[in-house]
Amino acid sequence: MTEFIHLPGIGNSGEFHWQSRWESADPSIRRFAPASWDEPDLSDWIAALEQAVRAAQTPPVLVAHSLACLLVAHWHEVSDLPIKGAMLVAVPDPASAAFPVQAASFAEVPRKRFRFPSLIVASTDDPYGSLPYVETQAEQWGSELKVIGAAGHINGQSELGDWSEGLALLRNFASRL
Repeated sequence: MTEFIHLPGIGNSGEFHWQSRWESADPSIRRFAPASWDEPDLSDWIAALEQAVRAAQTPPVLVAHSLACLLVAHWHEVSDLPIKGAMLVAVPDPASAAFPVQAASFAEVPRKRFRFPSLIVASTDDPYGSLPYVETQAEQWGSELKVIGAAGHINGQSELGDWSEGLALLRNFASRL
């Protein structure tokens, strides 16, 4: 059985976010737990991710949203723990005007190709990350890219409900690992 670890972005994922809905439907999905969701510290978030991966019984699949996508890139640089793969949803651009100032420690995004398979899911109208930026990240990280059309930041405000399309993308991705 594949283990999944959810990595929400800044502010955590509220009750209307697809990550929270997926967790409610499947209690086996775990969420990593940094010290602060609202004042993210890169070192703390890396340590929390390391702890969550280390606690997995088998190499897990990471399911990251927004700032946590950048976390995966930073974690990849410093950890050798095995994972099956990572689905990265709504990769933000630290150079965008919308990027939160309190997340500045995440801004120097590693460009190194991932040692594990990855899938980036992007929206054509994400205010935090333009499609050209996301395409560049996909190329640098060696990620497959799936563009789902206009879905904003692919979060609770996008009104995706249970986001069954995203769950199907995750299941398909995980089945190929």
